[in-house]
Amino acid sequence: MVERVIASGTPFVLVTGRPPRWIPPIAKHLPGVTLAVCANGAVRYDIAGDRVLSASTLRPETLARLGEVCAEALPGAWLAVERVGRSAFEDVDKQFVCEPGYRHAYALSDHVVVPRDELFAQPAVKLLVRNPDMTSDEMVAVLEPVLGGSVALTFSSPNGFVELATAGVTKASGLAEVAGDAGVDRADVIAFGDMPNDVPMLTWAGHGVAMGNAHPDALAVADEVTAPAAEDGVALVLERWF
Repeated sequence: MVERVIASGTPFVLVTGRPPRWIPPIAKHLPGVTLAVCANGAVRYDIAGDRVLSASTLRPETLARLGEVCAEALPGAWLAVERVGRSAFEDVDKQFVCEPGYRHAYALSDHVVVPRDELFAQPAVKLLVRNPDMTSDEMVAVLEPVLGGSVALTFSSPNGFVELATAGVTKASGLAEVAGDAGVDRADVIAFGDMPNDVPMLTWAGHGVAMGNAHPDALAVADEVTAPAAEDGVALVLERWF
């Protein structure tokens, strides 16, 4: 189905919470897809050229302040940061950096463990907060009041894992930039998503589609709800036009 979309001349862009290094294994199954918005809008990545085109980062002093606030609000939580290089795999083993004891929400093989204060030595596109004993919704409920809108706070997994980025940086802001460069009006954009990190994008797009298995927040803002991802929900919608 994606090949049919691209063959029609319609731009198709991956918009994800994932870092650039996770994109090539996915893109090889999507011939013709050349651009990705990664890290919830913080990074634009040229898949074909393996180039990070732009990155919105949190400065070291901001990371340190946020880390202190999160640690105080959520005692026992672990912290990590996501960094990017000039390409997806530049210094790949130093892109995900976590403190001792951090329990990964996803399977990771390449990471560096450092003392907490060393997490904040370099700019990062995300600060990650992990507490497997809470849900992500519960963590957001604690952090939102103390962060006061100073950062973009969201999550892509319900299992005690929240993501902090530069204020105003969301999947919507990243997609809006790509659409503007392509000369595509937001009214003509179709976006698909299933988690709270998709909510700004689903709201911004001319037609926001939530998957049938989506988080309630995504379902609440969607213009349409399709079948779950495992039941080809994206294809069922795209088949109307392509």
